[in-house]
Amino acid sequence: MKKPPIIWTNVIFFSLSFLAAITLVPWYGFTYGYTTTHWLVFVCCMFYAGLSITAGYHRLWAHKAYDAHPAVQWVFAIGGAFALQNSALHWSSDHRVHHGQVDDPVKDPYAATNGFWYSHIGWMLRDYQGDSYGNYANARDLQRNKIVMFQHRHYLKLVLLTNIGIPLVLGLMLSNTWFEVVGMLLLAGVLRLVLSQHFTFFINSLAHIWGSRPYTEKNTARDNGFLALFTYGEGYHNFHHIFASDYRNGIRWYHYDPTKWIIRAMAAVGLASKLKRTPIERIEKAKAETLLLKTKVRLAKLPLAQDKLTLLHQEYELLLKKLQTFCSVQKQLIEAKKDSMLEHCEKSALMKQYQELEAAWQTQKQAWLALNARLLKPSFS
Repeated sequence: MKKPPIIWTNVIFFSLSFLAAITLVPWYGFTYGYTTTHWLVFVCCMFYAGLSITAGYHRLWAHKAYDAHPAVQWVFAIGGAFALQNSALHWSSDHRVHHGQVDDPVKDPYAATNGFWYSHIGWMLRDYQGDSYGNYANARDLQRNKIVMFQHRHYLKLVLLTNIGIPLVLGLMLSNTWFEVVGMLLLAGVLRLVLSQHFTFFINSLAHIWGSRPYTEKNTARDNGFLALFTYGEGYHNFHHIFASDYRNGIRWYHYDPTKWIIRAMAAVGLASKLKRTPIERIEKAKAETLLLKTKVRLAKLPLAQDKLTLLHQEYELLLKKLQTFCSVQKQLIEAKKDSMLEHCEKSALMKQYQELEAAWQTQKQAWLALNARLLKPSFS
């Protein structure tokens, strides 16, 4: 089958920017040295570009996980051009197709099933999309967004203004010599651009290859806490692919997810609203169901498989029953806290019931996990 034509503009751009990052950036460092100011600006620019993609392009516009004040949207629109990953409209449209057709080697724009190179960068080097490139039928909501459309219409101008202007202006403001301005252009301009792009690309490639799948095995997406460090919290990708509209990717308090933190901070000061959270019942049920399916596959290869499967299903049903009971009381408690007329004693009684059911649910959860481990031991009977 004949391959689509090469997009030479992309090939030349990615090649030259990468070449400059691995030659000019270290050359300047060894020859003149970067100052502390250079590095601080570099880190700030990395976070600005990165969070504009994760909190803006991804969670705000592609998945509508929350609403943002127009001022925030402008900040993300400018930062998205700074990140140079196409316009918010195009990026979001592509990403929605990816979620709808994940792993399809033809329909998924950056299908991981086509290999690491293709999903990381190869999909942008040839005209795989053809006539569908400018089809934004799945993003009509974004076409009604004046900020998104302004950025889309003036994208190339904004790219030049931000990628040259921001490092140059900061260099002129914070540097003492022209050599230091050049250093700023190399570090906050070139190196920041290359790294921020490839960190995002890791989500399309590595996050579909390396990690665990606790929530679903129906697609290749993986949870990887290490990748989250480089992608502003986007590494919890298995969770994201099953609960895409959740404003969080890392749902535990210890998960590194600065994108989640900044969205929550914006909500606290009135710059974000309608933050979507997946109910705990759905999350825990997905985890339990995935573990059930994994255990069933492995049990089929062991002795006394049918007896073990019966025991497994009994424990699974009990787990779901206790989860549903606990979540039902949790909802009642939330409503009770909103009701200022409800007597304090009634709230206290409901809180006590909630705590007891939570303890029972956690105990059952541990029993469920332990049973799965025991059943897979050849010595179990």
